[in-house]
Amino acid sequence: MKNLAVITGFGGINAAGRSAGHHAFRRMVLESLSPADRERTLTALAALMGTTDEQAILDGTLVREWDNVDWDAKAVPFHEPFKDADGNQCWRLTHRRLPVQSAGQMPKGFDPAKLYRSHHHPRGLQMAVFAASDALGSLGVEWETLCQHVGPDEIAVYAGSSMGQNDGYGNGGMLQSALLGKRTSSKQCAMGMSQMPADFINAYVLGNVGKTGSITAACATFLYNLQMAKNDIESGRRRIVIVGNAESPLVPEIVEGYNAMTALASEANLKKLDGKNAEEAADLRRACRPFGENCGFTIAESAQFFILTDDKLALELGLSIHGSIGDVQVNADGYKKSISNPGVGNYLTMAKVMASTRRELGDEALKNSFVHAHGSSTPQNRVTESHIYEELARAFGISDWPITAVKTFVGHSLAAASADQLMATLGTWATGLIPGIKTTDKIADDVHQQGLEFVLQDKSVDSDKMVVGFVNAKGFGGNNASAAIISPTKTRELLQARHGDSALQNWMNNNQAVAAASQAYDDAMLRGEMEPRYRFGENVLEPADLEITDTEIRIRGWDKPVIL
Repeated sequence: MKNLAVITGFGGINAAGRSAGHHAFRRMVLESLSPADRERTLTALAALMGTTDEQAILDGTLVREWDNVDWDAKAVPFHEPFKDADGNQCWRLTHRRLPVQSAGQMPKGFDPAKLYRSHHHPRGLQMAVFAASDALGSLGVEWETLCQHVGPDEIAVYAGSSMGQNDGYGNGGMLQSALLGKRTSSKQCAMGMSQMPADFINAYVLGNVGKTGSITAACATFLYNLQMAKNDIESGRRRIVIVGNAESPLVPEIVEGYNAMTALASEANLKKLDGKNAEEAADLRRACRPFGENCGFTIAESAQFFILTDDKLALELGLSIHGSIGDVQVNADGYKKSISNPGVGNYLTMAKVMASTRRELGDEALKNSFVHAHGSSTPQNRVTESHIYEELARAFGISDWPITAVKTFVGHSLAAASADQLMATLGTWATGLIPGIKTTDKIADDVHQQGLEFVLQDKSVDSDKMVVGFVNAKGFGGNNASAAIISPTKTRELLQARHGDSALQNWMNNNQAVAAASQAYDDAMLRGEMEPRYRFGENVLEPADLEITDTEIRIRGWDKPVIL
């Protein structure tokens, strides 16, 4: 019997706030919360943003006008070409307004660099340190304690970014240095690499000596890495896997690049969409409108991490069970008309995870499921993705299938986009709410809707009966991935069937202390006691710290050896 990959901790940061404790999710459904939950959510955001003004908190979160960057989107430096009197090619510094005036930015006022010794780290790596630390805090068990229950090589970290780190401390600074008359630093090239979030977490957060890596697959990157994590846990090769992504592409050059592809919702097109003239203000809060009349996606930054363990370890230590990973599938598109044009691969990934869900959990599981769609808010996506769901709802006999899309709140964070979706999927089981696509007033006429229910307002559901959440991702170049996420209630049922009543009762007893420790962490964060786990230069291992034989290697600080 293969192991079950259980989600035992998670954390992160995006435009909706901090993920652990479901705070970011609750920001998305704030209008539907109880007064107590609403107050706690606002308190969590206040701790991040440094303000207690409720309106400022609401205005400074989710998709909005540029407000949290170290450059002015209305006056971006630009070298305009011209020829001098002798005909020589010259350039003069001028400024221009970005065509795109909205993004999914961190909550206004939040600066991860101020929380630890960031030492000129690119923003994406700062976010990775904060997000991974948030995930560890949510565990309710000290990382060192958890590690002593497994071998050093039974841990893996899969993390990265699709675009790399492109601000001034990473690739952006390296490529701009000559034009700006600056010296390239020794850090920019290395820190700009796309796998650096994993490297940072290994070296400065976890002290991991196990497996590490990152698959880059455009907007489907997270699910590709989740598939590796799931396979590792199920096979028994790893017992703990930290999987996630950190993406911070909010620099003018990247925004201009996507805008040149006509992929982004520009200020002018938003005005045109709403019938406004050039002098009127665009509705930048509603820049992202999945499955409605829309004009492009909204670029965003996010860092999300999930801690997976095998079911035996989760039961043994009483780790909290937020859900488990059912199936993850990846398929390419085949021959394409253009690299960005959607193809057939996503039909395959969704159909396969649905079929495996029915095979493993029964037909009722499919009929008690919901979908976190890619929902990028482009005219092409709303047609092609909705057709996939309509065809599969027909094929599998599903009616009124709930479909939502959280990019409506947090924008499109590229590599981390489906991690945002998974975070929100877990939020539904914690709150009994499927978040509505609230920026979309009406489903567009060309969207396929047979057998589907596009959720436009928060929808109350029975968390115990909603068995599966499907997470779907479509990426440039034909990168398609879909995942089936099993609810906490169903996961506990599976564990009871696998291990018996006694094991589950022991887990419940042990989980009380774990849940209390997780709550204590969250309470401290709400008080503003934020100190990301960052271990620069601590407990550095040297060859002398190894005891090597022909059957095992023992490492200083680890109870269990690496078995050869």
